[in-house]
Amino acid sequence: LKTGFLKWKPDYDSAATEYGKAAVAFKNAKQFDQAREACLREAEAHENNKAAYEQAGMMLKEMQRLPEAVQLIEKASMMYLENGTPDTAAIALERAGKLIENVSPEKAVQLYQQAASVFENEERLRQALEMLGKASRLLVRGRRLDEAALSLQKEKSIYKEIENYPTCYKKTIAQVLVHLHRNDYVAAERCVRESYSIPGFNGSEDCAALEQLLEGYDQQDQDQVSEVCNSPLFKYMDNDYAKLGLTLVVPGGGMKKKSPNAAQDKARGPAAAGSHADEEEDEYSGGLC
Repeated sequence: LKTGFLKWKPDYDSAATEYGKAAVAFKNAKQFDQAREACLREAEAHENNKAAYEQAGMMLKEMQRLPEAVQLIEKASMMYLENGTPDTAAIALERAGKLIENVSPEKAVQLYQQAASVFENEERLRQALEMLGKASRLLVRGRRLDEAALSLQKEKSIYKEIENYPTCYKKTIAQVLVHLHRNDYVAAERCVRESYSIPGFNGSEDCAALEQLLEGYDQQDQDQVSEVCNSPLFKYMDNDYAKLGLTLVVPGGGMKKKSPNAAQDKARGPAAAGSHADEEEDEYSGGLC
């Protein structure tokens, strides 16, 4: 980089190469701070060396300096985009999302959504769906249910576009659970009604279960709601959505509790039930006094 009487301009390309070698040596020696510095110097020496920023970010990850690591990887992804390699940019964003997910789920959601947009623009819809799915689950986990409802609708629209109808049914279940946890029965009902246009939904077990769930919720029948949400169809969904089902409570605490006597009568049959009713009637046949 030094200049002199016989060398008027710094040799940035050669400097970048040497900084790259230094970064590898520092990394091998577990001197991550120096390795990060060398990567940054490499990137500065050769501004178009996008990978150097990403490598510096990974050094910071080794040092558990995750927010700074993500910032550098984001910068690398922007440079990938500007230089016409969007796939690499999206992969870098996904990598950054994974790094920060446990520390800052909000930032991870943003990164996954950015990656999804890049993949979608490149018409790589399956990869876009994978990113959107991660974002939706994090939003549900963080109880950001309004945003989760929108994210799930986006997923469902793309699955419908690629004609993956069975997955559309599962996304409808997730949507309904999110809406009911938002206490928005109207949105949940509308979601099911709109799904009738998806081939095969009407008449599917998913449709029948959702109709039963909405009926129980509308009638404040906690037993019916719990029965649906504990069915294998709901319990074996992604864990975040299964939890929504298991924790769903109808407004007003509408648990229809059956008395122990009623449960015994049911086991004994109609005759026993009638006999028990007669006993209760006889108990008060002489009046309350």
